Amino acid sequence: MTSEEKRQRHKDGHRSRIEAARIAEARARRRRRVVTAALVLAFAVAVVGAGVVLLGDDDGDAEDTTTSASTEPTDSTEPTDSTAPGSTVSLPEATPGATIEGATPCPATDGSEERVTAFAQPPPTCIEDGEALEAEIVTSEGTIVVALDTEAAPVTVNNFVVLARYKYFDGTLFHRLLSGFVAQGGSSGVPDYASGGPGYDGQDVEKPTDGYADGDLAMARSEAVAGSQFFIVVSGGGEQLENLYPRFGRVTEGLDVAVAISEKGDPASQGAPTELVTIDTVTIRPPA
Repeated sequence: MTSEEKRQRHKDGHRSRIEAARIAEARARRRRRVVTAALVLAFAVAVVGAGVVLLGDDDGDAEDTTTSASTEPTDSTEPTDSTAPGSTVSLPEATPGATIEGATPCPATDGSEERVTAFAQPPPTCIEDGEALEAEIVTSEGTIVVALDTEAAPVTVNNFVVLARYKYFDGTLFHRLLSGFVAQGGSSGVPDYASGGPGYDGQDVEKPTDGYADGDLAMARSEAVAGSQFFIVVSGGGEQLENLYPRFGRVTEGLDVAVAISEKGDPASQGAPTELVTIDTVTIRPPA
């Protein structure tokens, strides 16, 4: 078998894993909706049968708290000091790294680069067209493996890969954790974990048209797309999101780890951590 045939087989297998995961999640989501509808119907029948009247607020409908600006995966959520309100832990100072002035060179692929945390310019294209790649995210809670969608989101994947190969994410925190919604990380921690970035904004491209499913990896945003902050959708959280966030991968292993991480935040403080969860390393590699 030629090297080109092997490369094509890797691409086909990589795409198949992403599509299989999406199909499985779509089926699971349909099952959840059917079960929810059945429970709602059963409850309504029970209420009518018992002759019970449920009253809402005096001044109209109850506030819908499932979707609001405060729960969106933003890269500029207040507060900006090192201890988030309501958090039971103090966020540590960021681990220092080097700065690249001028144009950003493509990093070595063998993991030999020193850590860089500040860039003067966005990276050039450093991955091959359609290259099959995955990211192994080793955290203090376990390992998450993500199939990077280089075909649907080459710009966003390239940015993530370059940052990872410069060890930008190593030693950083998951700083926004909302059970049933997202686990968000990728901040440099400078000047703070709410708005820290690499020194540039991301490109406002490669947003989905079909929503987000559990395990999707996407970029955070405020007025602009974040340069480095990303989030993993968990536990039906995608149903709360509009198609505004560049989606560039999908968890293929360790979704349970991401769910557990998302449960370590304080919802009253926009997901401020109640326990520190670190990203130890992010390794980019061909799929196994």
